[in-house]
Amino acid sequence: MKVIASQVRKGNVLEADGQLYVVLSAENFHPGKGTPTTQIDMRRISDGVKISQRYKTTEQVERAFIEDMDYQYLFKDGDNYTFMNGENFEQITVSADVVGDQAPFLQENMTVRLSIFESVAVAIELPQRVTLQVVDTEPAMKGQTAASSYKPAMLSNGVRTNVPPHIAPGTRIVVQTADGSYVERAKD
Repeated sequence: MKVIASQVRKGNVLEADGQLYVVLSAENFHPGKGTPTTQIDMRRISDGVKISQRYKTTEQVERAFIEDMDYQYLFKDGDNYTFMNGENFEQITVSADVVGDQAPFLQENMTVRLSIFESVAVAIELPQRVTLQVVDTEPAMKGQTAASSYKPAMLSNGVRTNVPPHIAPGTRIVVQTADGSYVERAKD
């Protein structure tokens, strides 16, 4: 299925040169002068080689036909992650290469979307946001009330992020799974 390059998103699977590639990141650039472009970083599924490709935003790219299904995360075993299909209870093992840098955001029983190609998971899409607990952060400094001031914090999953000054250790916050950035204080 052909799509224009600017519609490609992280987790999509593209077909090029008879090979399948999973998109690691897709960024659109709109310079003041010149042609708008889309920079796509991909990993070849067959051997894990990463490549970077630049397309005109209106250029057509081939999206592979894959089946997207919801699976529930069960557990990690070595370098593999096990997920279960909620409808037929079949389990599928996904390699750490496919999960990639999203691994810290996986939580037990979390529903994720797996992209399946010929019975093999080739990409994973986590929920956009997860709730985590702040385990360590600096105390708030008096007079540090500017809206744009943030302080470093360590989350319960081991990821570092920046949080507003009023957030203290033990506070549950919502973060983006794409980059680990702070969204809001969790509404418990």
